[in-house]
This record gives sequence, C-alpha cells and structure tokens, in this order.
Amino acid sequence: MIVAILVLFFTVVLSGFLVKLFPPDNVRWLKMALAFSGAYLFTITITHLLPDVLLSNREPHVVGYWVLAGFFMQLILELFSHGVEHGHMHTHSHGHHTDAIPFLLLGSLFVHSFLEGSILVEQDHRAVSHMHHQGSFYAVLTGVALHHIPAAFALMSVLLSRVKNFKKAFGWLMVFAVGSPLGILVSNYLLANEVPGGMVYTALTGLVAGNFLHISTTILFETSPDHSFNRNKLIATLLGLVLALLSDFI
Repeated sequence: MIVAILVLFFTVVLSGFLVKLFPPDNVRWLKMALAFSGAYLFTITITHLLPDVLLSNREPHVVGYWVLAGFFMQLILELFSHGVEHGHMHTHSHGHHTDAIPFLLLGSLFVHSFLEGSILVEQDHRAVSHMHHQGSFYAVLTGVALHHIPAAFALMSVLLSRVKNFKKAFGWLMVFAVGSPLGILVSNYLLANEVPGGMVYTALTGLVAGNFLHISTTILFETSPDHSFNRNKLIATLLGLVLALLSDFI
C-alpha cells in the first residue's frame, strides 16, 4: 500500500515539471503517451479488473450495473474537467476569467483520481489465486501511474495558463496528486473487514472499470479522429497493449 501511495503521488508531482521541458503547444509526445496509456488501461480493464470482480461475485450481472454507472459517471465528470484526464488542454484566454482557479475542474479530477486509487487494496477480496491478485495489483498500479503522467501535464498546463505562476499552479496540482493516495487509504480501511466479493469491492471495481473503459476508448478514438493511418500512434498503442498483456507473466 505504501509503495502504491508513493508511486502515484510522485508520478503526478514529477509530471508537473514536464511543462518546463515541453511547451504546451508541442503535444506530439503527449499524443503518443496517451495512445500508449489508453491501450494499457483498456487491456488491463478487460484482462484484470472485469474478470477479477466477476469471478468474485455471486451475482455477476450486478457488476454490469456498476460498470455502466462508472462509464456514465466519467461522462458527467468530463463536463467539468473538459477532458483534462485524457490530455485536453484548454489554455486559451477567456477575458477577465483567465486568472480564476478552475475549482470545478480540480474537483472532478480529484474524484477521478480518488476512484482510481480506491481499487488498489492490499487484502484479496476476490475468489482468485493470490498470485493473480498480486499481478492485478501491480498491473493496475502501473496503468494508473501511466495515465497520470499526461493528465498531470495537461492539468499543470491549464493551471499555468490561469494563474501565470508556477509555484501557485504547482500547489493546486497537489489536489490531483493526493486524490489516488487518499483513495487507497479509504478503500483499504473500508475493505479491511469485508468478505471476498463484497458490495464495496464490487461497487468500487465496477465504477473504475467503467471509468477506464470510457477514458481508454475516448483516448484511442481521439488519437486518430480522421481514421488516417499514423505509424507512431499505432506503435504506441501496440506497445501499451503488449506491456499490459506481459504483466500477466511478470
């Protein structure tokens, strides 16, 4: 648990400094990172999250309702985040509102980050082998960390465009940085005494699976909106797929 907290927190912190290396108007690397992370998230959702929660539940159809809830919940969150979690950066000027702190954006990203951290639990709450549980834990941790890199960069770019001060923008970035660690702490507390396949585990995992499906498919479709062939994006997508599949054997 401590490792997961540190990894996710410092992934966001370090990614915030990427704005000093890459100008926000040069997003070629960001599109590659998004394609890679989108393919990875989609793959671990199909091969880890959904099988684990379905196998652990005596009423698998209930999982489907939570997945749908997570999918459409993310749709609602993006009304306020404007797609920052999958790389959108609306940094253009809005007159006198440019220097305002985007509290709704930060709030939606905090909820998004909190939920992602909530499925990283130490105790095995599923009816699968311990080895597979450990593989799922680290596969999901890697996926969330990879996803947070472009998201933190996009958020930091938006914050800088608003407040025009790196230290102040970095301070607000911490709202996003603490989301997943808090999710880990809260879910580990709630699930400490829950029976395998309990309602809290089912709800959290189903919500995040739906969340991941929405984000990953959005990323993959947006990486090539005109359906034109792009070799670099295809390679990045395939690498994300292969890495996620290899996590079953590591």
